[in-house]
Amino acid sequence: MLEIKHLTKKYGDFTALKDLNLTLDKGVFGILGANGAGKSTFLNLITDNIPRTEGEILYNGKEILSMGSAFRKKVGYTPQLQGMYEDFSAGQFLRYIGSLKGMKHKRCKEQTMELLELVGLRQVAHKKLGAFSGGMRQRVLLAAAMLDDPEILILDEPTAGLDPEERIRLRNHIAELAKNRTVLLATHVVSDIECIAEKVILMKKGEILRFGSPIELMEEIQGKVREFTGTFEEVSRWKETFGKGQIMRRRAGFVFRAAEEELPEEFVAVDDITLEDVYLFYAEGREESNHAGAKNLVDEPANRKVDTAAEKGEDA
Repeated sequence: MLEIKHLTKKYGDFTALKDLNLTLDKGVFGILGANGAGKSTFLNLITDNIPRTEGEILYNGKEILSMGSAFRKKVGYTPQLQGMYEDFSAGQFLRYIGSLKGMKHKRCKEQTMELLELVGLRQVAHKKLGAFSGGMRQRVLLAAAMLDDPEILILDEPTAGLDPEERIRLRNHIAELAKNRTVLLATHVVSDIECIAEKVILMKKGEILRFGSPIELMEEIQGKVREFTGTFEEVSRWKETFGKGQIMRRRAGFVFRAAEEELPEEFVAVDDITLEDVYLFYAEGREESNHAGAKNLVDEPANRKVDTAAEKGEDA
């Protein structure tokens, strides 16, 4: 069990993470938020890549800082940006990572082939990484993170830059690997976690807006998602009015779909709520702190500018 208590990270006067409190057991936990939400900072604190300002991170009741290398051996991590040796084969790369982890040679060699089989790359184990597609590279990185059977698997934007087919394939592999371990999957792509995450951590500007299962979060906004059907010019005007929402093309015409507390009577309520609607409702237009138990939502101006300081503090 991973416990996060009052976790805070500051860069000077800028607060990248503010008083996070979570308890994470086994399963897939999707961390959802826009760039600058604090996802990478959160993961870097869990892996002890950066120092925290305040708070505790406990694994099975023990502070991870006191556990040191004993904790790091339990973690498999794929960072958002990771270089690869182009002249290495897939097998060589995994054996190299295994040696850095301190694995014994025989066990590392056996597990290399097992993991390449698991991610569908055993047949190309001897091919150089320079010839691999983006999706194949991501699968190699996923296999590398799984070396030495980590109890915690941390994946930061693992599907970034992949085409839809590769993204689906990688998601399926992640779901398979999630058995009997804790998986933290950070992304700003809603579909990456909608199908495989037991719980979703919805973040904005270093705070947790919501934490719950996809079903629970979707039920919270039942009746607050509505659509307007009309010409492209009409739906475009509504999009300009609200500043958020989605324009889609349907058989009946163009549709503007919005998630709001109140919408004009021209809009019709829909039942097919998605996690993307949840994201639009909370992260795009509301401010709320879940850690403090707050329940009142405060409207944001539709024309609010992006907080560039948050972006710099998160992903610089």
